Amino acid sequence: MTIYAATSNRGKLAEFVACAWTDGIEVLALPDLADMPEPAEDADTFAGNAELKAVAYSLLAPGKLVLADDSGLCVDALGGAPGVRSARFADDEHFTGPAGADTNARNNTCLLKKMAQAGAGGSPAHFQCALALARDGEVLLRAEGQMHGVMSMANRGVGGFGYDPLLLIPAFSRSVAELTREEKWRVSHRGKAFRDLLEQIRANGGPGA
Repeated sequence: MTIYAATSNRGKLAEFVACAWTDGIEVLALPDLADMPEPAEDADTFAGNAELKAVAYSLLAPGKLVLADDSGLCVDALGGAPGVRSARFADDEHFTGPAGADTNARNNTCLLKKMAQAGAGGSPAHFQCALALARDGEVLLRAEGQMHGVMSMANRGVGGFGYDPLLLIPAFSRSVAELTREEKWRVSHRGKAFRDLLEQIRANGGPGA
């Protein structure tokens, strides 16, 4: 069985590939994704956005099993922000950030500024991931997962991507960016969601069975 992941994020793709191979499932990047129009991610929930993307991309890849995810960081002291707007947080806040900074750096710096203003250091927070598997415009399976921790007021570690350097995992006394790939996949929101999805595939004898 081959699943096509609708993501250009190499970190996410590597995590899916590492988990699926033990089940004899091949995960590949969706071909020609860069040439496909991006669907509007305007749902109010991670699950809603994952489904929007899975449906849209599966219609552009007839017959293929297409996996889409939506994920982000939710900080309790900020009322759940950045939440579903995690990837666009700095833009939403009209925050330009340091000259030459990439999107991840701008988002992280913007979040640190907002946390400082709110006195949110050490606030409970969690990463949330929603997955949707679709074929020909029909959502076949859904799964969600969370990874809980507390917020750091400084970037820690150079691994991972996104907000990984800012979420500390108490069980490891390290940030997500300081975890090994194996440690991260074992406890991550995306790992939990994808393992749930694989379990549903096994239980159903295959998606859509």
